[in-house]
Amino acid sequence: MRTIKGVCFDFGDTLFHSPDGAAVIAEAGVAPQVAQALWEKIWRESKTPEALAVQRDLSPEAHRSGWLGLFAQADVHRPGLSTLLYEHVMDHTKWLPYPDTERVLRELRRRGLRIGVVSNVAEDLRPVFVARGWADLIDGYTHSYEHRIEKPDVRIFLAACKAIGTAPGETVVVGDHAVDGGAVAAGCVVLLLPRVEPGQPRGLERVLGLVGGF
Repeated sequence: MRTIKGVCFDFGDTLFHSPDGAAVIAEAGVAPQVAQALWEKIWRESKTPEALAVQRDLSPEAHRSGWLGLFAQADVHRPGLSTLLYEHVMDHTKWLPYPDTERVLRELRRRGLRIGVVSNVAEDLRPVFVARGWADLIDGYTHSYEHRIEKPDVRIFLAACKAIGTAPGETVVVGDHAVDGGAVAAGCVVLLLPRVEPGQPRGLERVLGLVGGF
């Protein structure tokens, strides 16, 4: 039996989701059905091994280049749409929390657990949480661009545990993608959440049962 003392969350598609890229494409004059299909295709492709191999979250420059490469297919519909998408969708201050994000973070805090954010990301996520009045809910941030390593590298998960002051065996890592499974090699407990539509509850309550079950 384990004693769980901390939980480290992925950011994108786990605690927060992006603005509606399909809406940005449609507002640029593309038919809504075409815009929706295009955006879903881009987002799927962004999570493929080929897209992740460019290591777009090791620096702001790599991030912009990697995402503009994915968004370039939108330029067929309107020149410059790739840049418009990047500016509207990749600004993390515009990302939205899932309906159950705050509730679960506050419940974990009430229970006395340490809470961290570990993310493949090219910018500091602290302002996102500060802006929502959640600064006191996060004990440590582990950003790929700061450490120059990305998930699933075991070292980023070890760094995340260190950032919140828990041992890997005392830590649950919550994410949405196979790269988050790299935390298994670090000795963490891993919870991978299935996909949900943006705006729907994320199912984060599962972590409360997991924490209570060890």
